[in-house]
Amino acid sequence: MHSGPFRQRQGGLARRDDARQAESVLRVLTRYPAITATVAVGLVVLGLSLAGQSAAGRWLAILYVSGFIVWTLIGMVRDVLRGHVGLDILAVVAMVATLAVGEYVAALIIVLMLAGGEALEDYAGRRAKRELTALLDRSPRIAHVIVRPREETSDEVRDAAADEVRVGDVLLVRPSEIVPVDGVLLTESGTFDESSLTGESMPVSRAAGEEVLSGAVNGSRAVRIRAVRRSADSQYQQIVALVRDAQESRAPVVRLADRFAIPFTAVSLVIAGAAWGLSGDPARFAEVLVLATPCPLLIAAPVAFLGGLSRAAKAGIIIKGGAVIEQLARVRSAAFDKTGTLTQGRPDLVAVRPAPGFDADDVLALAASAEQYSSHVLADGIRRAAQERGLGVAAATEAREVATNGVTAVIGGRTVVVGKPAYIAALAPDTERTSLEPGQAAAYVAVDGRFAGALVLADDVRPESRDVVEWLAAHGVERIVMLTGDARATGESIAHEVGITDVHAELLPTEKVHLAAQLRPRPVMMVGDGVNDAPVLAAADIGIAMGAKGATAAGDAADAVILKDSLAKVVDAVSIGRHTLRVAYTAIWIGIAISIALMLVATTGLIPAVAGALIQELVDLTTILYALRALTGPASGLRVSESRAPAAAA
Repeated sequence: MHSGPFRQRQGGLARRDDARQAESVLRVLTRYPAITATVAVGLVVLGLSLAGQSAAGRWLAILYVSGFIVWTLIGMVRDVLRGHVGLDILAVVAMVATLAVGEYVAALIIVLMLAGGEALEDYAGRRAKRELTALLDRSPRIAHVIVRPREETSDEVRDAAADEVRVGDVLLVRPSEIVPVDGVLLTESGTFDESSLTGESMPVSRAAGEEVLSGAVNGSRAVRIRAVRRSADSQYQQIVALVRDAQESRAPVVRLADRFAIPFTAVSLVIAGAAWGLSGDPARFAEVLVLATPCPLLIAAPVAFLGGLSRAAKAGIIIKGGAVIEQLARVRSAAFDKTGTLTQGRPDLVAVRPAPGFDADDVLALAASAEQYSSHVLADGIRRAAQERGLGVAAATEAREVATNGVTAVIGGRTVVVGKPAYIAALAPDTERTSLEPGQAAAYVAVDGRFAGALVLADDVRPESRDVVEWLAAHGVERIVMLTGDARATGESIAHEVGITDVHAELLPTEKVHLAAQLRPRPVMMVGDGVNDAPVLAAADIGIAMGAKGATAAGDAADAVILKDSLAKVVDAVSIGRHTLRVAYTAIWIGIAISIALMLVATTGLIPAVAGALIQELVDLTTILYALRALTGPASGLRVSESRAPAAAA
């Protein structure tokens, strides 16, 4: 007796399905208006021909194709004014030729082919950059702010937009939700999926006090975090900004296609002209040119580069545009920073050496208080050491960081400066350099204009560093150097461990930039992290930032950002660049070879103009399918020796 309501529900679902299907069809028709208009005109022309009005159909086709030719010519003029001469001239000549010899159906097919080529490019492009857009789609929008923390099960919570969260707010992140802003974990422990940030497929565990990055997906347990950055400054939003730059950047595809444009156009016109001259039939000219339309060149390369960008994003590397991929594929020299790049970037405090009149714990506590406001990798080791020793960290009334030199903070009415020896010596003339063992670095401290002492830290070499250097040397990178601001003894010790023989130490940022500019052969790839590397990353042909720890300035200045804290991703970036460029060139050559072969066959009159236009669509599809191979590719072949002890190569 309930069959009536059931049928009504079924009918309602069916109507909704029909409405969705109609919406999808309408969306496709409006997304590609040129295809819609061309198909409509073609159907009208066919209908007029069947009704015995072939003359009217012919004139309709001529008017429509002529309008399309004018529109294409306007676009060509705009391109020429911007200094870009492309391949559209072939398409225009083919359309004019087909109309001139009365092949108006072939002319309509060429228009459909060009419009369809754009649609294929759009579809393949969306398929290729799926990994990039996935990041944008998952951007955190809502945060659960705990207003009155009580028992873990009865917090008073209000929902707020992610960009309204302030530093210090306590947030509740429920199971399977996205962490809205960077924060410190307050709950005893938690498990997070950071694959969208680092490319790491396995969930990672975090303990209370550890940082949790925005964009990570919480596991099966609700957790609390305290916000340490606003949404705009958080890791995920910075990655989203990089992705948006990568999507909007103009890939080198146009330049890549342009390298073939003039020769291909010339060869096509010569073949078509020869066919006309030898046969005496002007229709032969049109039959050849319909097979010379430039879609393979215009479409295949952009699809390949988008595929390379997407593959890199999936691997945890954000590459800012196709031009960077092309440079990565051609890299011939590589320069590395030391701290945080070739080394772990997690230095441990070895010794506190106070100056006369200062206590070791006081020096460490003051330094740690000042280093709260520094982004340098040594600062983390100093803060961590103070925490492990139970020393209190005081807030500053004023603080500023001088990039590459040090940090100044006013703490309890005392001016504390922590930084490089030369910087401290300029402020405290009584500064004395401390002796260092190989692999050690020192941060010098001044208090109220007096030298207070030095903090000695040691940073282990990354286990993958030597393997990365060896891979680059074995794969065509002719020169590998270290550019570091640290002491020469420290730099040479680390360089020896990783297999680098060309070391430039105790460099200022301007000296790094100068040396990077002088390196030969080119292109030069520079790999670094932190604020102090931003100038040289921007100056290099390819700047790669180790961005896993949130070095904003370095990420902004770099051409590519590695989201996972592993130097092995540098090898992946170079490998992806080479594979992508190889696929792009191969796709172009496949399109050219097939088109020329078909043009030569068409000179004999075996391929009518209409058939030739349809065959050319298959050529387009072939080159696009090949270009999508950039989404996948062979592994780099890097074998990281995880068990290698840092000193094994010494």
